[in-house]
Amino acid sequence: MEPDLRFTVLGPVRAWRDGAEIQLGAPQVRSLLAVLLAQAGRPVGLDAIVDLLWGQEPPSTAVNALHGHVGTLRRLLEPGLGPRRQGRWLLRSAGGYQFAGDEGSLDLLRFRRLTQSARDDLAAGDEIGAVRLFASALDLVQGRCAANLSASMRSDPVFVAVDRFCADVAREAADCALRAARPEALVTAVRAAADRDPLDEPLQSRLMLLLGATGRQAEALTVYERVRTLLAEELGIDPGAELRAAHGTLVRPSAPPAAPAAPRVPIVRPAQLPPDLATFTGRRDELRRVLELAPGTHLVSAISGMAGVGKTTTAVHWAHRVADRYPDGQLYVNLRGFDPGGSVMRPDEALRHFLDAFGVAPERVPRTVDGQAALYRSLLAERRVLIVLDNARDAEQVRPLLPGSPGCLAIVTSRDDLAGLVATHDAHPVSLDVLSEADSHELLVQRLGRHRVDAEPEATAEIIRRSGCLPLALAVLAARAALRPSLSLADVLHDLTADDDALFADTDIAVDVRTVFSWSYHALTDASARLFRLLGHARTGDVTVPAAASLAALSEREVRPLLAELVRTSLVNQIGPGRYAMHDLLAAYAAELATDQDRQAALRRLFDHYLHTAMANSVRVNPRPSIDVSPPVPGAVVGGEADRERALAWFARERPTLLAAITRSAATGFPGHTWRLAWAIGPDLHWRGQWADWIMTQEASLAALEDTDETLGKAYANSQLGLAYTEYGRYEDAHARLHESIGHFAALDHHTGLAEAYRRLGGLAYKEERYDHALTYLWTAVEQCVAGEDRLSQGHVLNSIAWVQILRGEHDQALESAQQALPIVVELGSLQGEAATRDTLGHALHHLGRYQEAAESYRAAVRLRQFTGDRVYEANTLHRLGDNHAMAGEPDLAAAAWREALAIMTDISHPAAETVAAKLGGEGDALATQVVG
Repeated sequence: MEPDLRFTVLGPVRAWRDGAEIQLGAPQVRSLLAVLLAQAGRPVGLDAIVDLLWGQEPPSTAVNALHGHVGTLRRLLEPGLGPRRQGRWLLRSAGGYQFAGDEGSLDLLRFRRLTQSARDDLAAGDEIGAVRLFASALDLVQGRCAANLSASMRSDPVFVAVDRFCADVAREAADCALRAARPEALVTAVRAAADRDPLDEPLQSRLMLLLGATGRQAEALTVYERVRTLLAEELGIDPGAELRAAHGTLVRPSAPPAAPAAPRVPIVRPAQLPPDLATFTGRRDELRRVLELAPGTHLVSAISGMAGVGKTTTAVHWAHRVADRYPDGQLYVNLRGFDPGGSVMRPDEALRHFLDAFGVAPERVPRTVDGQAALYRSLLAERRVLIVLDNARDAEQVRPLLPGSPGCLAIVTSRDDLAGLVATHDAHPVSLDVLSEADSHELLVQRLGRHRVDAEPEATAEIIRRSGCLPLALAVLAARAALRPSLSLADVLHDLTADDDALFADTDIAVDVRTVFSWSYHALTDASARLFRLLGHARTGDVTVPAAASLAALSEREVRPLLAELVRTSLVNQIGPGRYAMHDLLAAYAAELATDQDRQAALRRLFDHYLHTAMANSVRVNPRPSIDVSPPVPGAVVGGEADRERALAWFARERPTLLAAITRSAATGFPGHTWRLAWAIGPDLHWRGQWADWIMTQEASLAALEDTDETLGKAYANSQLGLAYTEYGRYEDAHARLHESIGHFAALDHHTGLAEAYRRLGGLAYKEERYDHALTYLWTAVEQCVAGEDRLSQGHVLNSIAWVQILRGEHDQALESAQQALPIVVELGSLQGEAATRDTLGHALHHLGRYQEAAESYRAAVRLRQFTGDRVYEANTLHRLGDNHAMAGEPDLAAAAWREALAIMTDISHPAAETVAAKLGGEGDALATQVVG
């Protein structure tokens, strides 16, 4: 009989076998189990686990040690497990490991299931049942996630996300208990959650209301006083509006305690703030002024100052100080306003980043910047979110990203003074100058230790003077000195002043930062110095370990210690697990040091890394005929994800970098990489509705190819641009690009490309309701598919023909075309193609009066749509299935299908939602209101 294993992570990490607790042994083994439990059901990559266990400086043997820890943990859980057996619980998956338990074995999975059941009961109107389920869920929480790990480990985003989810559920449960008049059922659980987050004002306010509703006003007022005191002592601020409102309810007997009238729609709560700097020093006056701002009074604060003065560090520190006042999340974006590579982030790019962070489905995102900004402001309305807009170019870049109502705080940093925001948005200006001498001294104390600094006061004072009190220069100097504890500060000063001609080259800054940078640069090992030089030429935003390895022609194992050395010397920042970035001043300095030959070879390896990895993942996202690509040069690290979902997740993580790589490759003489990268990322941009980025990539490709003889690249770029213009509604431009594409493909006698271009012309004509022209183009595409032996494209085109034939009333011909398409797409494994073809078959059969067969075909299409996650098309098929049942005289089945369609359509703002609601009559209006509310 298989032993009974139980695990907990909602509190201390523990495990039991048949009721007896398992001693997990070494801290790293317990930490390994903790991260796998917190991510239960999802694979955790090796990089993420290594970063958790060893931090920024993993040993060269970290991966081998990790495999050893996994083996140890497996044998602890299953003592009889043989060598090299993975066992029941810890599975190797997607380049990492995955915990394979279920809700019967793990408290976190049970918590999630009970929470969802409570929400289902609430949606069905059973508030009392929901309260009972919420109480059962919260009883499982016995402390902070992974409570018996070290504080530094528990600060990992994996565990923080679980804690925030539990706090969100506690607030939701409290609201439900108050509406159901069952406050006593949740008081204990909500009190425990509130004790874990004493500065979470929304949670504390709900505890007060629950206590008041059970007749314990005195206790509730004690909670208020405790939180008010904590806010004053810890943050120097007064209680927010929600806490004050709860207090007002308690002290006015005529106003009975109650939760808000209706629950808010559950929404992802982003937590994007970069880590705070543990050794943050100074800026007391500036921080005091901004911390005194009354919430909601100043919607925007603009931090300006010269390069290297610490704008980002100050903004992030301030944001962490007040983050608890904004319980609905924190957003962060680097707008790259002064990027040395010229890759300034567009407002629509930043908006997409924020909408993705809120979990907005791609199909819900409007195509225009104005529409995206309106949706973004709607999400922020009546929510309290903290937004950090870092490194802005000017006020115009920022305006679409600002919230539209009080309650949120936007912190903007820029080298520009952002006077426009002060004038038009009542922004609170904060101008940063260099540090005072006292604060500069304290910075060195924080980094080097008071004894070392105080031992050499004259050398310290001269170092501060010659650094110009510029925080970036001081940080680099301190990092270099910290790595050489035997070096006296007088020696530091001697090295700093060795190049007299370079000092004070810029009197406005009062220090030549090149001198400071060069001092740390020359102290690097040769390999790290080479990597530093090459990183300065990447200019694709942040880089991952594989990207850095490609730049340096090293393995990932070899490049990790080099990155760690650059982080220790403050020449590079680690901004997340396996991700690194450079200050733009450092990037510009590094680029000056590399030779053109080194630069071109390194960029070729970097672009090969992005191209070949993107190509592999693109095929996962959208199976299609591949294009010719030269093999990667030696030293380029390439890979690919195992399935479509992971490939989509990779594109989501790397999209900003890939877009920057397209721009960078075009600017540095790699047009072949430019258009092929644009081709590879096209399906992802199409699927996510990122039309502006899609158009930008193809236009960049054509510009890069203009003076080349790469006819194939021009053909594909024009073809993709034509499709992007079609989706964007620029039909005239689309015609021009697609016909240009056909000319290039014809010159090459490229049948697959011609088939694709003619198919897209057919789709364009279909959108213009020119059905005769559409069929002419589509049959031409079929001829090219046959000539090029491209059966998959042939199946897709035949399905398109069938759909146009239905619109022309040629239902028998449409059925024949769809029946020709179906075996092709099934044989070749195109799930999207099969779903589309079964939907078309259902539509043709419906028009022929063969309602039962049509329903079967529609249902098969719906199942496939659900599997592939294509919610727009799932809703469309459900809509047609309902129409089919209605025509067959089956009103109940019709209403059921329409309800499912309306639920999806309302959630994603589908334009046909009103049509479906009308078919359901009054019930449709109620359903639409329920989903929206």
